[in-house]
Amino acid sequence: MKLATLRLQGTTVAVRVDNEWTATVIDGYRDLSALLVHPEWKSIAAAADGGQGSGKTIDLATADYGPVVPRPGKVICVGLNYASHIAEMGREKPEYPTLFAKFAESLTGPYDDVVIPAYAAGALDWEAELAVIIGKCARQVSEDEAPDCIAGYSVVNDYTMRDYQFRSIQWDQGKWFEKATGFGPVLDTDYVPGTRIEARLDGELMQSATTDDLVFGPARLVHYISQIVTLQPGDVICTGTTGGVGHARKPARYIQDGETIEVTVEGIGSVRNKTIVK
Repeated sequence: MKLATLRLQGTTVAVRVDNEWTATVIDGYRDLSALLVHPEWKSIAAAADGGQGSGKTIDLATADYGPVVPRPGKVICVGLNYASHIAEMGREKPEYPTLFAKFAESLTGPYDDVVIPAYAAGALDWEAELAVIIGKCARQVSEDEAPDCIAGYSVVNDYTMRDYQFRSIQWDQGKWFEKATGFGPVLDTDYVPGTRIEARLDGELMQSATTDDLVFGPARLVHYISQIVTLQPGDVICTGTTGGVGHARKPARYIQDGETIEVTVEGIGSVRNKTIVK
């Protein structure tokens, strides 16, 4: 099952994506953040019927997608989590996950323009990522219990301002920029390990790998993070990027004004964000 948050008539609605053309409104829930806190969210989404009662169907050809989970309590990111990216950055494979954070304000829709202040546009980089979305409270869960706490998966286009990132030993300031993380288009309740993940810059392939190159997979991450802090429904884990980032190239290559980054995770969908430097 695939779910999304759509902008509609000055507000937002949670929907079930039925096929590539049509979605069904999930009545009573303004977005997936609101839906996921209900213990029976999955049954509610499956039972939504646009042909009866106050239900409504939406033509996806003209749909305006918001961030798939627009109001997460936490966005926890994982650095250096693909073997190929670790190698290109000249690091050793870590014993434990490298964690940092984003804020909800960092998120934007999967097809929105990403507007970057000119003072932060000197070293813009792309990072294709698989997102894990929490659907059930997770506190000190085992790795075997962790999959039951996952609602589904999505796609993240993690714009990174490398100059800000390396101003200090803490990475966060290069990752927090307002509305600079494309997120969506859907939450997919299914996930097949080893799916392909790619990033393209104006159509040119920059990153291509499969998620079995992850050092710490989704279940391991949920287990590990839940030992530190309780994961709540709607929280997001960005699982890290693969090899092929611009910063590691010789010479380095960065995103320029007007260029579009497209990130695709096989079976889930694509995020496409045009870069606007102001």
